[in-house]
Amino acid sequence: MSEFSLKFRGVRGSYPLPNEKFLRYGGNTACVEVNVGGHLIILDAGTGLINVGDELVERHISSGFSPEERTPIYATILLSHIHQDHIQGFTFFRPLHLKSTSINVFGQVAEGENLSEEFSNILFGKSFPLDLKDIAGKLNIRNLKNEEKVILRHNQEPIVTTGNGEWNDVVIQCYKSYAHPQDGVTIYKISYKGKSLVYATDKESFLGGDKKLIDFARNCTVLIHDAQYTTEDYLNQFAPKQGYGHSTFDGAIEVQRQANAEKLVFFHFDPSYNDEKLDRIKEHYTNQFPEKVFMAQENMELEIL
Repeated sequence: MSEFSLKFRGVRGSYPLPNEKFLRYGGNTACVEVNVGGHLIILDAGTGLINVGDELVERHISSGFSPEERTPIYATILLSHIHQDHIQGFTFFRPLHLKSTSINVFGQVAEGENLSEEFSNILFGKSFPLDLKDIAGKLNIRNLKNEEKVILRHNQEPIVTTGNGEWNDVVIQCYKSYAHPQDGVTIYKISYKGKSLVYATDKESFLGGDKKLIDFARNCTVLIHDAQYTTEDYLNQFAPKQGYGHSTFDGAIEVQRQANAEKLVFFHFDPSYNDEKLDRIKEHYTNQFPEKVFMAQENMELEIL
């Protein structure tokens, strides 16, 4: 069994697409399931999170005859930011409504704001039948700072530290990029046993590559990078996408090249890009970079270790 693997649950940007022309790559918004060192980490809580929750509840129920005998659900959710397409699956994440569930949510918000309060204001109350305080499971929502690391150890609560020691556990690092309006986006790195996954969604490309991201992702095993637009759409003279906070496919390639990332996965596709268009894009890039570049698709799995 793999010690470090990932499964794409939602790969679409902006809004979900229940449409027959979007079945091959999927219409759910951003969510990546990571299983590493015995821990479940979920990157973003778009509508792809709903299917993750349904499967977790099914396994929970089948693990024992009575609620007391069943294996509790533990998970860590890492939020890149709190735009709708990255949190809209959260209230429909069924494990939240089980008393035995324990979920730790980490993310960064604007200076002076609190992630728990922002969650409550955006997702609950007037926009949902329940308030955040009505959730049955144990929910710990915490703001992260750039210099902080999250250490995941077996049978322990996550450790948040600024230390730089040698860790044999799962280590989560992050930094905040301001290449996405309005309050920026958090870039994550998950490291374990010499392998690493970098998650860099919703950030705009820079000419010549984003040097901070390149340093952060240096020699990583897998880089998941925003690829919402083709270069042609990004630079379109009639409706340019510059300033929207998203990358091109070419911009993602440049980061991979300079960072020496082993594999690159394009992610967060524009909702106007149907299967036919994404097939053409896939053919173009995977032919140029065989075994190094991949198009994210719902339920696609990659083994890292």
